[in-house]
Amino acid sequence: MAPSIQASLYGRLADGRPVQQFALRNARGDRCKLIGYGATVVELLVADRAGVWGGVVLGYDRLEDYVADRVYLGATIGRVAGRIARGRFPLAGVECRLTINDGPNSLHGGLVGFSRRLWGAEAAVTPQGPAVEFSYVSPDGEEGYPGNVEVALRYTLTHAGALRLDYRAVSDRPTPLNLTNHSYFNLAGCGTILDHELRIDAVAFTPTDDALLPTGAIAPVGGAIDFTARKRIGRDWAQLKAQPRGYDHNFVLADAGPDPLRPVASVHAPASGRVMEVSTDLPCVQFYTGNFLGGAGAGKGGMPHRQYAGLCLETQRFPDAMNHPGFPPCVLHPGEAFRTTTVYAFGVE
Repeated sequence: MAPSIQASLYGRLADGRPVQQFALRNARGDRCKLIGYGATVVELLVADRAGVWGGVVLGYDRLEDYVADRVYLGATIGRVAGRIARGRFPLAGVECRLTINDGPNSLHGGLVGFSRRLWGAEAAVTPQGPAVEFSYVSPDGEEGYPGNVEVALRYTLTHAGALRLDYRAVSDRPTPLNLTNHSYFNLAGCGTILDHELRIDAVAFTPTDDALLPTGAIAPVGGAIDFTARKRIGRDWAQLKAQPRGYDHNFVLADAGPDPLRPVASVHAPASGRVMEVSTDLPCVQFYTGNFLGGAGAGKGGMPHRQYAGLCLETQRFPDAMNHPGFPPCVLHPGEAFRTTTVYAFGVE
């Protein structure tokens, strides 16, 4: 099957700017759709054990739904993923203040983070597979962050059956940077993800308070917060906090060793046989079970996004690192180049 890319108009923003959609197909028949708004994954189709292609990410049918979205379906998150306590952090002796959008805190880049920006795009069929490179220039002071930051994200739908994400960024001033993708995966294609089986190669996690902010501690995994051996996601559900019950935990991954891009997690859906293996060169992954979905907008075909309808594995740097000296720093300095790669690879068993 010949690989291909088809570009089309997905819709227009309220100010008239066009939003392009790119439909990618690789040599084995996997398909992916991306849009420039939020550099977002809107569809990803891979085969199940019977060879039938089906969607494995949650999404919407219309641009208007992505503009109204508040749960970050498929979006690129930045400048900083996760919550920043009180929307403040010290940098070079100065307190930086961000826009607030999650109670008293700043979440996923603020009110208008990277997920709510229109990115430029260039598409090409490469030897590895069809690819789209999205780019965005975040100006100094945007959402309160210092420095002009140039960001590029290349999605490649590889012929081996993976969606590869290569991020690059530079800044003209010191600024925190922690980019991730917020796709919600359901390898069965529908229903709950609580019957999916998960493994995370994590040695520790970062505990949070009742506001889901890191306490600054790094604790060993154990009990319900332990996926070093593959287990059903809902197995230890009763041990988790309520209001709402579920996982929203940052796992500290095992040492990268000589090859920083290494497998760190895998998900299996017994109902479909699909398997997703996640590789990254980053130190952490946020595992989230869609606790706050709860009917957040009608999805594709009018199907509601119910609680626990998808899971996120957001590869990242340490959350709220600017406010915790014990965490590795996440500041990008002038003259440095931020580069990181995450791969979501699909198969069956």
